[in-house]
Amino acid sequence: MIKSKPERRAGPGARTSPRAVAGASGTQRVVERDLADLQATAGLARDIARLARRGDVIGLTGDLGAGKTTFARAFIRAWSSRHGGEAEEVPSPTFTLVQIYDGGPAPVWHFDLYRLGKAEEAFELGIEEAFGEGVSLIEWPELLGPLLPANYLELRLTFGALPEARRARLTGRGTWAGLIKELGADG
Repeated sequence: MIKSKPERRAGPGARTSPRAVAGASGTQRVVERDLADLQATAGLARDIARLARRGDVIGLTGDLGAGKTTFARAFIRAWSSRHGGEAEEVPSPTFTLVQIYDGGPAPVWHFDLYRLGKAEEAFELGIEEAFGEGVSLIEWPELLGPLLPANYLELRLTFGALPEARRARLTGRGTWAGLIKELGADG
């Protein structure tokens, strides 16, 4: 089931949770993988969905049209089907800024922060709740600034030589540094 998060205002005493405070990233590992077509992008999404757990944050970066939303759709479908859910329609959250999907042991929160005015506006979208109870897919994570947790996976998608080809550069920070070894050769 798709849910659009209702607008929520942070109160004057709003604070970040420990997971939402930036800190030293500690261990980091980079893996690169060529993606020949949309099926390869979906395959990477399935691989990452297999590794993801409640509380994980996955930042999706790249130019407009690089495949961030395509990856997110494939991840959400893989997460849901892996845990016995049905394939869902996965619209882009460009205008709603966040969509929540309940298929699985933890909800997937899909954020598109492209239109975010300032990092603190993420509190109104429920970013603290997402970091604590779900798996967060965040397009344009750099707009969170210091609210981005130190323990997360960054997936940077760049255009390849052919129209559907992409190059994925995964940077695992914290626990993700050990997990992404399975996803490709170190870059």
